[in-house]
Amino acid sequence: MEDKDILQHLLEIEGQAAALVDDAQAEADKRIKEAEEQNRLSYDGEYQKLIAELEAEYKKELKAVRTEYDKSLEEYRQSLDAMPRDNNAFSALAFSLLLGEE
Repeated sequence: MEDKDILQHLLEIEGQAAALVDDAQAEADKRIKEAEEQNRLSYDGEYQKLIAELEAEYKKELKAVRTEYDKSLEEYRQSLDAMPRDNNAFSALAFSLLLGEE
């Protein structure tokens, strides 16, 4: 009978150990899940912050390029307006080129 009691006691201890291992695994899984969620939230926050910074920089650069473009275009228009025009010579050249006469 003692052997039977000893085996029964060992089976009970093994059952308790298995329950402890299951509890420990469940706790580890819970902690891993919480850490993953926290890391994801942290990553998302940093990602959104970086996107906002890059978007602001893009808009700033775009505005500077547009301003420079508008300035260059206006300078070109002014240079064209400042050039003397010889409408008679232009008309004569266009007429000769279109009609093939010299």
